[in-house]
Amino acid sequence: MPQPEYSGQEEPLADGACRVEKAEFTNGERITSHTFTPVADLPEQVDWRSVDGRNYLSWNKNQHIPQYCGSCWAEGTTSALADRFNIMDNLENPTPVAINAQAIVNAYAGGSCNGGNPSKVYEYAFNHGIPGGSCMQYIAYNLQTADADIDMCRDCSPPPPAEGESGIENCYPVPHRKYYVNEYYSIKGADQMKSDLARYGPIGCGIHATDEFDAYKGGIYSQHLNFILINHEISVVGYGKTYTGEEYWIGRNSWGTYWGEAGFFRMQMYTDNLGIEKDCTAGVPTYNPNLNTTSSEYMQ
Repeated sequence: MPQPEYSGQEEPLADGACRVEKAEFTNGERITSHTFTPVADLPEQVDWRSVDGRNYLSWNKNQHIPQYCGSCWAEGTTSALADRFNIMDNLENPTPVAINAQAIVNAYAGGSCNGGNPSKVYEYAFNHGIPGGSCMQYIAYNLQTADADIDMCRDCSPPPPAEGESGIENCYPVPHRKYYVNEYYSIKGADQMKSDLARYGPIGCGIHATDEFDAYKGGIYSQHLNFILINHEISVVGYGKTYTGEEYWIGRNSWGTYWGEAGFFRMQMYTDNLGIEKDCTAGVPTYNPNLNTTSSEYMQ
């Protein structure tokens, strides 16, 4: 398979943080046809959990099961990208698309369980494609060796391994579909966020996760901070407005469905919102490999 550049996590992260403060693409954005629509031309509210009675989202995940793993940079991006495939497909596939965050961690495609850079996930999707959700079980663990086909998508044969053994000797790489992007770019500010959410679907965004946010149970969250230090990646799946006119973002976390509002949260728009409007990224989904990439024999 094509070998990704190992970027690891060279930038120091605060205790408990799982993404770099600013997501940066190696050679800048890759945009050809993507545009932003003026807010005046957008719908007043968007929620991809329910559009004409249909839920376009992939499933909610927990990055810390079976053990702590700072993979939010991979979870928020792959969730948003999977949602965009579901929107593009208009849910015509028998099973909604899911994209494999563990394969991204295995490839060190932007980081590891020690944190990472979400923009690198889109670069990896552009250059190599990402396996689907069933290719690798999420284990919340950094591989000691990586970049092998068997670490991207595998199956295993009997007999079951003995206690204390992995049984990897009976496993082998298998053909699998890959999920690509043909464009990727940064998003900043409420107007650009609304435009991208309404026209293309969910986006990945950084926030300054705090102890108070960790304890969130529901409602429209707001917290004033004197300094914003982006340290966590989530996805934003829509925006709304209360009957009193208060606007908010609809976000999805990767801390399990028992957290927040069944894994989701609402965040105040414009101010005191943990920096959610400062640093977002997104990609345009495609099933076709880009011309400057090398196809693997394990792609169909």
